[in-house]
Parts: sequence; C-alpha cells; structure tokens
Amino acid sequence: MSELNNSMTQSSLNTATTSAYEKWRLLKDAIMHRAVVAGGLSVIFAIVVIFFYLLYVVYPLFLSANAEQVAQYPIPEESVGKTLFLNIEEQNEIAARFTDNGQVIFFEAKTGKTISQRTVLLPPDTKITSIAQGSPVSEGAVIYGLSNGQAVIVKQQYKVAFVGDKRVIAPSLKYPLGETPLVIDDTGAALEKIAFKVGEGSATIVAKTADKIRLTSLEKEQSLFAEEASLTRTDSFLDMPAANITDILVDKEDRNLFLVSDDGSLSFIDISKKDAPEIKQHLNVVDVGQKITSLSFLNGDLSIMIGDSSGLVSQWSLVKDTFNKPAFQRIRAFKVSDKPVISINTEQRRKGFLTVDIDGGMGIYHSTAERELIKEKISDGAPLSTILSPRANALLLQSNDGKIHFWKVDNEHPEVSIKSMWKKVWYESYAKPTYIWQSSSASNDFEPKYSLTPLVFGTLKAAFYAMLVAIPLSLMGAIYTAYFMSPKMRIYAKPSIEIMGALPTVILGFLAGLWLAPFIEENLAGLFALLLVLPMGVMLFAFGVQCLPETMCQKIPEGWDAAMLIPVIMISGWFAFSISIPLETILFHGTLRDWFKTEFGIGYDQRNALVVGIAMGFAVVPTIFSIAEDAIFSVPKHLTVGSLALGATPWQTMIRVVLLTASPGIFSAIMIGFGRAVGETMIVLMATGNTPVMDLSVFQGMRTLAANIAVEMPESEVDSTHYRVLFLAALVLFMFTFVFNTLAEVVRQRLREKYSSL
Repeated sequence: MSELNNSMTQSSLNTATTSAYEKWRLLKDAIMHRAVVAGGLSVIFAIVVIFFYLLYVVYPLFLSANAEQVAQYPIPEESVGKTLFLNIEEQNEIAARFTDNGQVIFFEAKTGKTISQRTVLLPPDTKITSIAQGSPVSEGAVIYGLSNGQAVIVKQQYKVAFVGDKRVIAPSLKYPLGETPLVIDDTGAALEKIAFKVGEGSATIVAKTADKIRLTSLEKEQSLFAEEASLTRTDSFLDMPAANITDILVDKEDRNLFLVSDDGSLSFIDISKKDAPEIKQHLNVVDVGQKITSLSFLNGDLSIMIGDSSGLVSQWSLVKDTFNKPAFQRIRAFKVSDKPVISINTEQRRKGFLTVDIDGGMGIYHSTAERELIKEKISDGAPLSTILSPRANALLLQSNDGKIHFWKVDNEHPEVSIKSMWKKVWYESYAKPTYIWQSSSASNDFEPKYSLTPLVFGTLKAAFYAMLVAIPLSLMGAIYTAYFMSPKMRIYAKPSIEIMGALPTVILGFLAGLWLAPFIEENLAGLFALLLVLPMGVMLFAFGVQCLPETMCQKIPEGWDAAMLIPVIMISGWFAFSISIPLETILFHGTLRDWFKTEFGIGYDQRNALVVGIAMGFAVVPTIFSIAEDAIFSVPKHLTVGSLALGATPWQTMIRVVLLTASPGIFSAIMIGFGRAVGETMIVLMATGNTPVMDLSVFQGMRTLAANIAVEMPESEVDSTHYRVLFLAALVLFMFTFVFNTLAEVVRQRLREKYSSL
C-alpha cells in the first residue's frame, strides 16, 4: 500500500513538474511570438516612417506660389510728380518712386510713410525724355535721357546702421560718373530711348534720337597730377533706321545690344568693339499681326523674355548655330493671358519672371521648369508701374486709382517640375534640349539643372555591368560548390567566398579607383585577350587531364578538380596581360583606346563602367553566391537520386531537376544582388568620374543616385531646392528598390508554386 502511495505521489510530482515545464515553454513561445511579431511590425513601421519623412521633405517642391496683399496706401508725395517707375530694396523695407521731374521719393514699403526726398541734379530748362534701369550687377543704377541730348546716371544706395538695438537703413543717391551731365548727342537732340551698362569707372550708353542711334563708351581715368578723373569716350553710330525703334537693351557683359522695332522685329548687334558695332542678326520675334508690348532680360542676360499683344511670352536665347556662331532662337513660350502683356519683371537670382496684362492680371512663371506658379488679379486695370523685389518675395505696384499696393510673395521652389526632372529641357546657350544634372555654381546667374534622368540612367548602367560580371561567376560557382564539389572542400570554399562580403566597399572603391582603373587603361587589350585565353587554357587543361593514364586520374580526389584549375587560371591571366602591349602594337598600331576612338568614335575615360562593373561585381558575388548555393544545396536528395536512378547524367539532373527546384531561391539571390548593386555608393563614388552623362559605352563613366546624394548632400543648404531635390532622389531610389523587390517576390512565389510539386 505504501508503495502504491509513493508511486501516486511520484506521479503527481512528475505531472506537476511537467505542467510547470509546459507552462514555462508556452510562456516562452508566447514571448518569442510577440517579439517576432513586434520586430516585423517595427521593420514595417520604420519603412513607412522613412517613406513619409522623405515625402514630407519633398512635398514643398511641388507647391504653387502664393501672393497676398499686405498693404495699400496713397501714392507718397503724389503732388511732386508722376511716377516713371518704382523700386524696392532687398529687405523689402524701403521703396523708391522716381518721378518725371527728377525727384526720388524714398518711403516705407509697408506703410507708405515718406523717409526722404532727393532731387536728381538735372540741367535747368530740360525735361526727362527717357529713363532706364541697369541690370542687377549695376546695383540700382538709373539713367535719365534728357531733352537736350544729355544723360545723367545715378545709383541708389541703402546704408545700414544701428542706433542702439535698432537697425536703420538710410537711402541716398550717388553719381558713379560724376554729377556733371554726360553729353551724348552733341547736336542737342532729345534722347527718346536709352539703355546703358555701368561699372566701376566705365559706362556704355546707347541712345536713340529722332534720326540716329548712337553708341557711346565712357572710361574714367584718374590722373596722377589732377584731383578729378577725366572721361575717355568712344562714339559710333549704328547703320540702321532709328525712327521705328521702340526698345533698347544692353547686356551686363557689355558685348551685345538688342534693338526692338515697332514691326515686331529684333536686331542683335555685337558691340564688343565699341568703335565698330556689327549687326549679327535681324529676325521677327512675334507672329504676324502681333506687336511687342513688353520685354526684359532674364537673369544672367543670356535670354530675353518678349511679351506680345496676344498674351504670349516667348523666351529667346543665344545658342550656337550649325556654324558654331551665336544666334538668337526661341526656345520656349508661355501663354500667360488672352490680353496684351504690358509688363515683365524678371527675378534677380533665379530664372523666374512675373507678368502683368492690360487688365491687371498677374502671373508668376519659371522659364527652365516651364512652370506656371500662380495667377492672380492684382488690379482692376493696367497698373502704371510694377516692380518685383530683389529676392522675389515681394511685389510693389501703382494702380490707376492712385494707390500703391504692397504684396507678399511666397515662391520657394519654382525651379522644379515633372518636365524639368524627367524630360529633355532646352537650357540657355545649349544647341538643343537635353538631360543635364548640374545643381550649383558660384554665380547667381546660374541656371540650375535638376534632371534626375541621367542619375537614374547611371544607376541602372552601373548595376547592369556589375550584374553582368557577378551573375555568371556567382551562379556557376554556386552550382559547382553545392552539387559537384566534395564536402571537405565545400566547408572551406563556401565560407571563404561568403567572408568576401565583409570586405568594406570603401576599400574596394579605393583599390578600383587607384589601382584597377590605371591597370585596365594600360592593359585593355590584355583584358579582352583574357576572355579568350582563359577558356582556351581551361579546355586545354581538361583535355590534358583526359589524356592522363587511368591510374593517375584515379589518384585525383573526387570533387577536387577545381583546386587543380587555380594555377591554370593564374597562368592564363599572366599570359593574357603579358601579351597586352605586343597585341596593341601589332594589331592596332598604337593603343586599343586610340583605335576605338579613331575607328568608332568611342572615347575612353579611365574611371568607367568597366572598372565599376568589375569592382562592384566582385562586391555583389558573395551575396548572390551564398543565397543561390543554399537554394541549390537544399534541393531534396530524393529528387537527384531518383533522376540519376532513371539514367540521367549529373549535368542533366542539375539542369532539369535541381535548377528548376531551386529557381525561386536563385531568383531571390539575383534580385537581392541587384538591389545591392543599385544602392551601392562608395565603389561608384570612387571608381567613376561621377559625371552625369547618358552614354551606354562601357568606357564612359556615370553618376548614380546614391553617389550623387553622398557627394552633394554635405554642401546643400537645408530646406533649399537643391536639398529637397536630393531627398527626392532618395525617394526615387527608395521607391525603385521597393517596387522592384515587391515584383521580384511575386515572381519568386509563382516559381515556388510552379515547381513545388517536383
């Protein structure tokens, strides 16, 4: 009885122990299950957060501009005279009103309160017959053409001072060529139209009188013995009728002159030689029946924006013709209104412009992006004067009801559009539309070129050549290692190849850029010879092995054939590169690079796609090899044994059974390797010239999305257009890999379903 009780007690203890163990095991299973689920959800959450953060940074690029009227007030000192034009300084705090009697009224831009009034020093008994503003490089210079044939040049100055903690801007006028009026027409004829370019101690003035067009060049010279500087002048006349000239423009480089006629024609004149101006081109710039109603230089003075009576604004730019000579050509047009465009104000730091039509309709556009940013009604009728601030963030206009209107403009990223990023764009001074990435320059006149197409092209090109090298090597290696190699050799070979994946890519890029690229350049013929010598060497070695006596062949361990090929490969490589220079001398009479250039017009860049393909292919091989080898090795043995039992050879079994069964894993290996190649940064960064060109040649370089981000992100200004476009490139790369991997997974699942029944 006691034994029975002991047995029952022991059984109860075992049951209790088992129950406790089961509870502990179930608890661990539950914890691990939740941990795995949490880990998976965390990965998904991280990917979603990355996507939305990229979208958050990129989204402002595609917002339209916004304009809001913030002030309206009567014309300051209206009784002084009629407004010829308005101006506003960079901080949008002080504006200036230039009147028809030589007065300049400075006032607060937001309130209209008069700050000061200045009188331009004009000769007595003269009238202002013409007036013109200089380019932004002239720093607010204005020229007055007078009724007696004279001219006066003044500059606006805004000096900043601090009174206590308050910043004060003091406006004033300066005479860069002296206060004495300049005699332009010695006969005293009124200057009906005038244009100029003024620099430090020099000026070029083009003036039209009733019957002639005069070009005057002035140079200020300081004598060692006289206190006042003297002016040296050169005069010339343009051999063309002056009666129908309606507008004159002189570019900031003081080389090109443009005359506009009332018949809608434009004359392009080279004035680099001031004593001998040369007419280069005469062309019609508006459609038949239309008139030129407004025009202005685009920032940089390489293009002219011309508005006509039909509401069309066209951009005309200097491009090289078929004889490599500069010629004016229309590169794009904007339909801004159905009414005549009476005013075009161009931005001083970007390639944007503002238009106003005769009904008071305002529009803001960007020329390169061909983008309409805003359309707004700013006046009930035609404004008498409009001016866009130097930073293009404010607009000042005088309406026909005697009021000044101050508008705030929010237009942060006008340079970007779908067209400018993905389609060909006709940039200034280029002969035709093209794809270009060039994000920055040292000049404000620079036209940003944000085409992502060359970067995507470079990314795919680099990945293609890398996969061209990696796929054959890694798949053939995986097949041999998993199916034909002896187990003893496999335990050394597989880890050795996999450990290659731990090699830092910066080391590979360093070696590729500093050693491999020069080596291939010097031994290009040897590299191509290797493609013939190596297979021939392997086949000759195999033939030699077959000719050995049976007793010697039996001494070679099964599966160790690959080890015997190592010296064959090394000798073949040495031989191929040793005959490189003799081959080039005998067959190509010089170098293979020069032969390609002469015969086919194919240039050779030292750091090119060939170097990237070899280096990046070497980096991708371990990834593809490891996954593909595991997939092949994991094929159930009963499939291979059954195939061999039915009479198939090992090679037939590999091709028709093993590869089909392992195809989902092999496909995954290739896709993961491709994703690795697409996202590679350091190898491409160091082994190519990083030039964003679209050339399929294996001998030319490229720039990839990842390398471009790595190169330019450190120098980009936070929240600038450049900064956000780089994030857009990252978003494109993210979406590309995400979509591609998703499609690859769909294909893999279908392959798995198709061959799972084997």
